[in-house]
Amino acid sequence: MASGTRLPQTPYAHRPHEQKRLEALGLVPLPAAPAKKTASTAGAFERGILALQQYKNRTGSLTVPRAHIETVVIDSQEHGVKLVVFLTNSKTRRAKLAAGKLAVLAALGLDWAA
Repeated sequence: MASGTRLPQTPYAHRPHEQKRLEALGLVPLPAAPAKKTASTAGAFERGILALQQYKNRTGSLTVPRAHIETVVIDSQEHGVKLVVFLTNSKTRRAKLAAGKLAVLAALGLDWAA
């Protein structure tokens, strides 16, 4: 192995004395890869709000059938949003939601968000 070669990250940390020995040999661990923001997590709340608004505009109600999936188009891509899952998760996590998010939910007519 050439000097300065990097070792792949291992699922366990080396003990301090092992780490020193590896560094003395010119082996250093790779830096951790930055966390990627995937399409499934990027803007999930915003997709849910958009889907809920779309559903409310179409039906005039926020009573959503259990298995309903609302399709929204964002940046020319279709996204299926399980509205009951979005509503249940939002209601369950309302104590942790930012005030702005709660205000958006309340503005749509959800009493529990007010």
